[in-house]
Amino acid sequence: MTDDWRKDRIGSALRGENPAVLRRLEAGFAVIGDVQFLPGYAVLLVDDPAVRRLSELPKNKRAAFLSDMDRLGEAVERACKRLDPAFRRVNLEILGNADAFLHAHVWPRFAWEPPDLVRLPVWLYPHERWSDEQYALGPQHNALREAIGAELDRLAP
Repeated sequence: MTDDWRKDRIGSALRGENPAVLRRLEAGFAVIGDVQFLPGYAVLLVDDPAVRRLSELPKNKRAAFLSDMDRLGEAVERACKRLDPAFRRVNLEILGNADAFLHAHVWPRFAWEPPDLVRLPVWLYPHERWSDEQYALGPQHNALREAIGAELDRLAP
């Protein structure tokens, strides 16, 4: 499979062609992140590519999106806590500065992170962490994908 799905992450998820999708949730898709320098990084994608910001959703769909974000955050927390005793917490972010569609980032944070970075936003990690092939999503992350997916299933309403 080519990386064409990256050009249309939501459309490819709707068509069942996005390999990063972990689960379909009520208002979007839980996906594992393209980079895994913080193992367990995940993203919640809204299920309508035309939606650019949270305020564009009707109130009930907005509440569903935020509930999905909470569910994904808890799933990442549970999975990471089980897989790595150095797990500390999860950071949740809705930014929208680079990608025009509504999405939420779920970042696990760990005690083993460099002391100069552990208290800072993830976005301040060096560029190399974002582009180094050793951190690229791949088959080595299958157990992590399965763990987060299983937690999403356990947390289903």
